[in-house]
Amino acid sequence: MAHAQREEVIAWRRWMHRHPELSQEEYGTMAFVAERLREMGLEPKTGIGRTGVMAMLKGEGMQERGERYCVALRADYDALPITECTGLDFASENPGVMHACGHDMHTCSLLGAVKILTQMKGQLEGDLMFIFEPSEEKYPGGARMMMNDGLFDEVTPNEIYSFHCLPEMDFGKVGMRKGKYMASTDELYWTVKGKGGHGATPHLNVDPILIASHIVIALQQVVSRNAAPMSPTVLTIGKIEDVGGRTNITPDTVKMEGIIRSFDPEWRLRTHELIRKISSGVAEAMGGECDLFVDEGYPPVINDDACTQQVHDNACAFLGEENVEWLDLRMTAEDFAFYQQRIPGCYFRIGIHEPGTPFSNLHRPNLIVDERSLELANGLVAYNAITALRNKIKQ
Repeated sequence: MAHAQREEVIAWRRWMHRHPELSQEEYGTMAFVAERLREMGLEPKTGIGRTGVMAMLKGEGMQERGERYCVALRADYDALPITECTGLDFASENPGVMHACGHDMHTCSLLGAVKILTQMKGQLEGDLMFIFEPSEEKYPGGARMMMNDGLFDEVTPNEIYSFHCLPEMDFGKVGMRKGKYMASTDELYWTVKGKGGHGATPHLNVDPILIASHIVIALQQVVSRNAAPMSPTVLTIGKIEDVGGRTNITPDTVKMEGIIRSFDPEWRLRTHELIRKISSGVAEAMGGECDLFVDEGYPPVINDDACTQQVHDNACAFLGEENVEWLDLRMTAEDFAFYQQRIPGCYFRIGIHEPGTPFSNLHRPNLIVDERSLELANGLVAYNAITALRNKIKQ
């Protein structure tokens, strides 16, 4: 069934790739997804979390036995502020915006799975919830926005599944990991204050650029001397800019931005304390001040063992054991973790790299998706949903 609709799913994906929309602005994508669902006979609810979509499919392959079992399938569909340079004939027509994280592939693969599953509703031994999520790339995260907007008010699924494309993995391969898989993430915003003045009279100034430089160096000890070796942690300062400086002007203020990522909840909070203490201490010792704002983001992705084993076994049956891999920890982050705080589930990976072609990572302007992966993904997602309802591993 997945092969029969291959061209249609590719056409959907190419339309989405041409028309990317940024986080919290996905009105055209929301309308596109809702219309495809209506064509399949479903009644989607739109505007959940501003621009999200949800639809339910009630299976007919079971007798009513009290509370019905429900499995949720989720895909994200926001794009990134990146100018595309793939040279594809269906490249982005929205200047400065691109599906550089494969969310167009995720969404259209799930739409393909939905089409398979609606045609098989007479055999489904329970119900399915299809979640098309906006704003995964931007805090507070589409998952949190949709749940706060009542996503699970009427039905709370028993299990939930989602996948992400993986460009370093070849097409035809699938991977997953039990337990801790992806890190929590918090964004860090510093304002370093000094006293500006003429660049030729440093003795009359308090240089915030120098203070910021020392803060960057000092913060390296958060990981190297405070994080336990068995607790992976990443602290990155990704942006430094002064406010008002130039070649011969020392500015009053420097702003910095960064991230802190980890897996342990207690250590996560401890890093905030350490970063704040080190930053303010260095600034004060050098005659300045430092304010830190920590924007708490996504919790770690922690895959349920039973759900993940089920995906593994289904992938082996669907693709062959030689094409299924157990994955290492990743320091990237995902708001799918918010669903997992309420519902057991699994977040897994599907390879999109065409063997023999140059590799490009996610969030890059030249990301290419091997379009054969759409057929693989919609078939595997549908197969896993069917077996999840049959197994009811969390009942």
